[in-house]
Amino acid sequence: MGKVNHSIAELVGKTPLLELVNYEKKHNLAAKILVKLEYFNPNQSVKDRIALAMIEDAEKKGLLKPGYTVVETTSGNTGIGLAAIVASKGYKFRVYIQDNVSKERFQVIKAFGGKVIKLSDEPAIAKVLKETNGDFVAAIKVLREEILAKEENIYFVDQVSNPANPGVHEVTTGPEIWEDTEGNVDIFVANVGTGGTISGTGKYLKQKNPDIQIVAIQPGVNSLPSETNPEPEEITGVHAFEGVPVERIPATMNLDIYDEKYEVETIEAYTAAREVAKTDGILIGTSSGAAIYAATQLAKRTENKGKTIVAILPDTGLRYLSTNLFNEEYLG
Repeated sequence: MGKVNHSIAELVGKTPLLELVNYEKKHNLAAKILVKLEYFNPNQSVKDRIALAMIEDAEKKGLLKPGYTVVETTSGNTGIGLAAIVASKGYKFRVYIQDNVSKERFQVIKAFGGKVIKLSDEPAIAKVLKETNGDFVAAIKVLREEILAKEENIYFVDQVSNPANPGVHEVTTGPEIWEDTEGNVDIFVANVGTGGTISGTGKYLKQKNPDIQIVAIQPGVNSLPSETNPEPEEITGVHAFEGVPVERIPATMNLDIYDEKYEVETIEAYTAAREVAKTDGILIGTSSGAAIYAATQLAKRTENKGKTIVAILPDTGLRYLSTNLFNEEYLG
């Protein structure tokens, strides 16, 4: 008898690796680029992994009980993953979401029955975001200490400090890459948002082979808010981790795990995502484009000839159709 699944929890993980054969040929690359297509998760992003892990961890510890409301802050994908898992388990869900994410994210979370609140709609959060030039970690602290502390029967997931975040990547994403490549991986590339993906996956891969190079991506200077450019075209979900105060770095980011930082501008991410859709038939999001762009530049280096580069592609391009990602008239 065939296999029948009984929960979306059973569908998370085991996403495929794809070599970008046509893209490599077009750019005459002497290194292989393998991409891990995280949009094969049930809700089309890498955040499905941490959503499931953090909820099940809270249940096991007795922190989340029947009748509770699950609460989180997010740039979108974690909220979507949580909304789906929470719905399947019968909890209520409320999410505080960054204002500038695509409208598809708002719509999907609402479709799962979640309540969506923009960060700017909470005066205390809006105030700290203005004072810190959009610091997400500072906003979370205000939410936890000034708003949620007054409520009962809630579970605040807090992905930026939850150890189940990097933990699930250490026990799933890392082993999947190692097994699917049969250990033939030289460079691992991932974006940094909360830092969970690169910290957990990087830890596992380094344990298997300390010579594997871990490359962490952060936005370029023109893609980050500043006094002169307060509302740039951003790479959704990707945040700076170097050159910022340590208190603004998520606890889930291991600053000792990476060997190199690579900065990518939004338009570079857009260009790579648009191109790979046409060369290899994969429709990916902005952060995925950033990962491919960085992997491409690494593949062009003389010292990387013949090596295998594995890049995490966090989500699907279907969540960006209302943005400038696939608006090829937008040139930055």
